[in-house]
Amino acid sequence: MSYHHEQETLDNLKTWWAKWGNALTWVVLAALLAGAAYNGWNWWQRRQAAQAAVFYDTVQQAVASGDNAQIARVAADMEARFGGTAYAPLSALAAAKALYAAGDVAGAKGQLQWVVDQARGDEFKAVARLRLAALLIDEKAYDAGLKLLSDPPPHAFSGLYANRRGDLLAAQGKRDDARAAYQTALAALEHGDSSVRQLIQFKLDALGG
Repeated sequence: MSYHHEQETLDNLKTWWAKWGNALTWVVLAALLAGAAYNGWNWWQRRQAAQAAVFYDTVQQAVASGDNAQIARVAADMEARFGGTAYAPLSALAAAKALYAAGDVAGAKGQLQWVVDQARGDEFKAVARLRLAALLIDEKAYDAGLKLLSDPPPHAFSGLYANRRGDLLAAQGKRDDARAAYQTALAALEHGDSSVRQLIQFKLDALGG
């Protein structure tokens, strides 16, 4: 390449850079920052999950202790510090079960409501809704229970939702609606646990008709 051609190429590069160089710099910088942020987020998520796994042992110990105050405290700590991990809803569900068994219904409802409102993962939310609806039956808050189960659940929970709606409707004295719900549950659980199916069939038979 002659000196003239080299100089022409250099001049063209200078012209191009003057026009586009600043924008290119920002594009490259944005790409580098995005990559760094993505890697940093993944690292932070892994670190959170590892710390939550360790703290989950503390939750299990509190649940085993039967101390309601301690159970509520460590569950709240888990939710505040590691609410974005799977260990937080697991802790809340375990705490709710222990609190209910110890007679703290309000505390149990609070833990279940946290899962419904804050947990990541539809499956956790579905479990919490089913258990919370059962507590609402005890309180005769049937309409609230039905509203809680009004949104479509994950497919695997459709039969269990229908079963719980049947319980709520039966408790309200709506026998025909309850029968329809139990029949829906049986159809959805056709290949499910036989003991669950037997229980639903028993409730269906008890309604008569």
